[in-house]
Parts: sequence; structure tokens; C-alpha cells
Amino acid sequence: MPYPRRKFLQQSFAASAAGILSPLNAVTAMEQNESKFNLDQKSQRKKLFSLLGDLPTGYSPQPPKLLKKEQHDGYTLEYLDFDFNGMERVPGTLLVPDNIKGKAPCMLYCHAHFGTYNIGKDELLNGRSVMPAYAPVYAQKGILTLAIDSWCFGERKANTEMDTFKKMLWEGRTLFGMMLFDEMKALDYLLSRSEADASRVGVFGLSMGATKAWWLSALDTRITTCLDLCCMTDFDELMKVNNLKGHGIYYYVPSLLKHFETKTINELIVPRPHVSLNGRFDDLTPPKGVEKVRDYLVPLYAKAGKLEDCRIELFDCPHEELPQMRQIILGWLDKYLVKS
Repeated sequence: MPYPRRKFLQQSFAASAAGILSPLNAVTAMEQNESKFNLDQKSQRKKLFSLLGDLPTGYSPQPPKLLKKEQHDGYTLEYLDFDFNGMERVPGTLLVPDNIKGKAPCMLYCHAHFGTYNIGKDELLNGRSVMPAYAPVYAQKGILTLAIDSWCFGERKANTEMDTFKKMLWEGRTLFGMMLFDEMKALDYLLSRSEADASRVGVFGLSMGATKAWWLSALDTRITTCLDLCCMTDFDELMKVNNLKGHGIYYYVPSLLKHFETKTINELIVPRPHVSLNGRFDDLTPPKGVEKVRDYLVPLYAKAGKLEDCRIELFDCPHEELPQMRQIILGWLDKYLVKS
């Protein structure tokens, strides 16, 4: 587990106050510990990545194919066909705002599950009954945005989630690992675009997309801010309410609980900005579990001098985005992507 930075800092300040350490030595000790904290994060990130099974990291993808372009109100859509994994093609949609001037902030958009396998990347354009579409938001704010169809969804729905999960398990792979791999390759492409500002990179998702968002942010430090809705809670609390059945089979990574908890995965995002908004009446996110993660992460951000960069909240709603949640997300986009 990562080095207990909070305890070290407390001990350093206490020692300085007692005259054991000079103020200069205390600062030096904190700087050394900051370095150790970063090294431990790197080690934990490597361990987390190793749990995702055999990934085609050695595969050299072919350039994507541009299938067509469509002009919409305030943005252009590019429909792309990607070769990410050497196993099956990955359809994607790139939203290019008309108002881009210079380099643009970037968003990797991860779609939800809901058991609606016919819906994938098109969620970006059409939204859900529980969440209005984000395409107009990203277009208005000038955010270059990419969404892909995940395994078993959208144009990749030919094979069922259960069959895909079982086959991959036989092969030494994990479905979630392959999902995340494709998203990382999508991020490679997004940041390769001439319009992209690699210093302003967000990842957003609702439900399954939210789970992807905080895993991706933990694993990939190119992501500068994480925005997730309605899918973060402590794993133990989820088991206590007997709702493992609530999540799709993709969610379950072998041996994960031997090494990580939700909070220690999310610790790998610290100190990068992270907003997570969840429903108090959502069976997928038991509120005690949300509070447990929040109470662990907030002090870490505070010690890093980044308290305002962590916002984990509960709202009186089920599995949906409320208007006040949307307002928080809009403000977060402005602060950490558009204006940063």
C-alpha cells in the first residue's frame, strides 16, 4: 500500500515543534516524503495495471480510417474506425468544436452500461433518460472530445458481455482490462490531434463510464482531471448491501481485493483534480461506501495543499444526474479544463 504520507507529515511537524528538527530540515523531510509518495504511486499504478490480465501492449495499430464527417450546430463530427487491439475494430466519434482557437482542452468520454448494448458512443450525442447529452456542452466550451464503443456495446454488440468475459478469462485476459486498454489507445489518438492541448485532459463518465473514468485516471497520469457520476463506492460496503449483482460482469477484476480498495485506487489520482457525484438512493453506490472513500481522499488533498481539487458528494437521488449535479460539472469543466 502507498506510504502513509499524512502520518509522516504529522510526525515531521510534531518533531519540528519539539525542536527535534529545524524548520529547514522539516521542509527537506517533506520534500523527500513527497518524492517517496510519487514513487509509491508509480509502484502501485504498475501493480494495478498488472491485475488487468494479458493486454496487447506490443501490438502496433494501423492508422484510423475516417469514415465520414458531419456538420452540426457548433461542431463537426468525425466518424472513425480504429485498430487498437488487433482483435476487433473500434468505432469512435470525435467532436471538433467550431470555436477552437489554438490548442483545445480534451475530453475522453466513456459511455454507460444500463444493459442497453445497442447504445455506446452515441450517448455523447443523445444522452440518456437520466442525463441530458453532453455534446452541446463540450461544443460550446470548445472541448475536443472523443467517444468510442466499448467491448459489447454499440457497433461492437455482436458478442454478449457474458460470452466475451468468459472467453477472455480462458485466454488470460479480463474484459475490464481490455475495455480500459481501448480507452487508453483512444486517449493516444485524441492527444495526437493537432488541435489537442495535452496539458488539459479530462475523462468523464456516468455509471460504467464513471468506473472507467476513475480507473483510467488512476492508471494514466496524462489525465489532468477526473469527472465521474454515479458509480464510486467502497467495495466492502457494496458487498454488505448484497448488491454485487447490480454491476455488470465487466466490473469484476480477479484478485483485485487482495491488493486494492476503491479508496486506494482513487489515491493514485491524488493530487490531480477529481469530482465524483453520486446518489444517496442509488443501489450501486451505498452512501456509507461513498463517505468512506471521501473521508480517506479529502485529507490527502488537504495535505497536498489541493483541498478544493477534490469534491466527492452525495445527492438525494437514485442512479441519475440531477440539474444541480450538472451545474457542478459545468463549473468543474470551466475551472480545470477551459480556463486552466
